Amino acid sequence: MELKRYALAVEYDGRAFNGWQIQPDVITVQGEMERAVGRMAGHPLRVHAAGRTDAGVHATRQIVHFDTDANRPLTAWVRGVNSFLPSGVSVLWAQQVPVDFHSRFVATARHYRYLLLQHAIRPGIMAGQIGWIHNSLDLEKIHQASRYLLGEHDFSSFRAAECQALSPVKQMLKVDIGRQGDLIYFDFSATAFLHHMVRNIMGALLHIGKGNEPADWMSWLIAQQNRSVAPPTFMPDGLYLTGVSYPEKYGLATEPVQRFGLI
Repeated sequence: MELKRYALAVEYDGRAFNGWQIQPDVITVQGEMERAVGRMAGHPLRVHAAGRTDAGVHATRQIVHFDTDANRPLTAWVRGVNSFLPSGVSVLWAQQVPVDFHSRFVATARHYRYLLLQHAIRPGIMAGQIGWIHNSLDLEKIHQASRYLLGEHDFSSFRAAECQALSPVKQMLKVDIGRQGDLIYFDFSATAFLHHMVRNIMGALLHIGKGNEPADWMSWLIAQQNRSVAPPTFMPDGLYLTGVSYPEKYGLATEPVQRFGLI
């Protein structure tokens, strides 16, 4: 039978998994997806994702794809697959796509949101789902610093040592920051992201916001192209992959989405 390619949108709570990428002897999103989709297809298969998320990082719209010759209705790739998945991960929709579609390689942009609680007391109810800082923050200063991130740069100062990207040069398309009460959201859109890039940028923005450096220190930090001069990586708890953009010809609804309000 002829192989068909399907794209799925997936959401997950990263607390339950050791990141996206399949690894021996630990629970990962990819491992659980391949197990569930393979059971529905009736054969082993590989599920590819738009990007790898770290342990503790969440997704409201991760895009994945797989190939199969199994003849199933689209509902089987949603409700059927969900019946085999553990709590904490769910398929939102499924769509057949052309065989030249690849969730990673034809993506034109990725979108992330970091949700931060700025409060004297650490969170209880949403622990693990939002970041937390007890310090006072100068949000205007953070806004000013974030402007230096826009455009094409060598982001080596925000690149993890284990990053496998071929080039540290990426284009930041958008940075948007807003506040609702004690919750601050940071939206980042780029052509692609390096390993730990958003969490490392968060560390720098908060370092500036606490008054440790002026806003234009961000420009200096980018120019150094040196991870060792930048602040520590910030916690993964509040980071969400919220969408992946693709060329219009694929007809996928993949723009950023927030679930349940801010998240």
